[in-house]
Amino acid sequence: MEQVKPTGCCPPFDPAPWEEKEIVWDNKLFIKDHVAQFLHIPLNMGSKIVKNMNLITAAKAEPVQRLMLTDEKSLWGCDIYIDVSKDVPGAKMTTISGTFLTKVFEGPYQNVGKWAQEMDNYVKSKGKAMKKLYFSYTTCPNCAKAYGKNYVVLFAQI
Repeated sequence: MEQVKPTGCCPPFDPAPWEEKEIVWDNKLFIKDHVAQFLHIPLNMGSKIVKNMNLITAAKAEPVQRLMLTDEKSLWGCDIYIDVSKDVPGAKMTTISGTFLTKVFEGPYQNVGKWAQEMDNYVKSKGKAMKKLYFSYTTCPNCAKAYGKNYVVLFAQI
């Protein structure tokens, strides 16, 4: 990976560990929160992430590798899942279990629908059926612009 100067906000993202992998989670621990959206455009994601990251830092519950998933439930809202190493006081905790195929995409957010279709095709090419799809936005828009890459990892539960 080309050496990229960190912004101090989101760390640079290395897509290699996530490209076309199969991952198995057994009760992987996350903070769960809800983000309001308008036509899939997040309205309060930044404040939700800052709030939860402050709780994670205070609890010393940072994971080895930062991961946040979104479950795009509707045009009007999504659930976010932020990986943690232990329970975080003051946060809604949940777990996720299952087997997931991952694929990394790069480009503008407007391609999300195309990526979801491509992910469905990828899962089918492996002889599997997708039960659920999560999106992992690896950096905020400002950091994506600073790094010159906007990576999104799709996690297809099979």
